[in-house]
Amino acid sequence: MIDASKGFTLVRTFEAAPEAIWEAWTDPDSVAQWWHPRGASTPRESVDVDARIGGTYTYTMVNNATGEKVITGGVYLEVEPFKRLVFTWGFPGADPDDTPVIVVTLEPAGDGTRMTFDLRGVAGSEGDGSFYDGWVGALDSLEDYLGGDR
Repeated sequence: MIDASKGFTLVRTFEAAPEAIWEAWTDPDSVAQWWHPRGASTPRESVDVDARIGGTYTYTMVNNATGEKVITGGVYLEVEPFKRLVFTWGFPGADPDDTPVIVVTLEPAGDGTRMTFDLRGVAGSEGDGSFYDGWVGALDSLEDYLGGDR
């Protein structure tokens, strides 16, 4: 069983509608564009997303400098379009009860959207060079993606 007391929360406000951010999290073509920190990439052919309760996802993140690959996957636990997405985050096929859980919530905020990202089941803090910093970098890539041409 994961330790839900370990984890962290990141909050970002994007100049994009909840629908655009939802698509970025649930559309495989979109996921491939940003689901990695800067300096890494996610080959489109490695991305599979079935964003429904009980559906799964997988993707491979590649370190552009070293070529090191990290394969990640999980199961969708809650799917409330344009508002809330809950999924496990670990190795494909891992026991969902022993896998960290991510909760993404989207709320309209002025002309944009406030996104809250909460990861439970792993320790992380600024400067850890691991989970926290990796997700901060991935959300930076999401910001780049949402602001760029698609």
